[in-house]
Amino acid sequence: MSVVARPEAVAEPQSVTDAESFGAVSGATPAQVADLERYRQMLAERNEVMNLVGPATLADFWNRHAWDSAQLMKLSPDTTTWADLGAGAGLPGLVLAILGKDRPGFHVHLVESMAKRCRFLTEVVAALGLPATVHNARAENLNLAVDSVTARACAPLHRLLGYARPYLAKGATGWFLKGQDVASEVEEATRYWDIEAEIVPSLSDPRGRIVRVRRLRRARKA
Repeated sequence: MSVVARPEAVAEPQSVTDAESFGAVSGATPAQVADLERYRQMLAERNEVMNLVGPATLADFWNRHAWDSAQLMKLSPDTTTWADLGAGAGLPGLVLAILGKDRPGFHVHLVESMAKRCRFLTEVVAALGLPATVHNARAENLNLAVDSVTARACAPLHRLLGYARPYLAKGATGWFLKGQDVASEVEEATRYWDIEAEIVPSLSDPRGRIVRVRRLRRARKA
């Protein structure tokens, strides 16, 4: 088991307040920012009748949702195929699909077990013409080969690693967005898994962390 923290690997967190500052820190084009604004509007509309995100978080969409998701493009710029497990409202998957829309071969697999959330994801993908496929399935039941697998607010790390195991076994790198309690989640996960991972500070929130998983196997029982 090897889990290391590497705060020197990334820059200091940069908070954004609106679409303009998001574009400045993320490098998004005006067309990508326009797509994100349309997604923000659709998310706000559907959130009135669906439990997609906390209503209070929509006021901080550009930092808490858009930039928090978009940082993965900075941390893993060479990834062209992603799987977003428990995609829910499309965070980070839809944001990644918007930012990778014009890149050759770029594709995001949005994996979600709840049909009503899949309908929302499908609406956004169709409306914005995104390079993404929505899978109404349990993550661990799919047989997808991707460069990277990610998840946000999906499950505690020890369970999330079980969902991600088939993807990691095919060579994917894991990028799992977590909060300030990541140390306790990692400690719990090591009861079940032998992992090789790094804990990387978030670019969007000084309290946030990203668990980058390179290798995973079942822990040996004592």
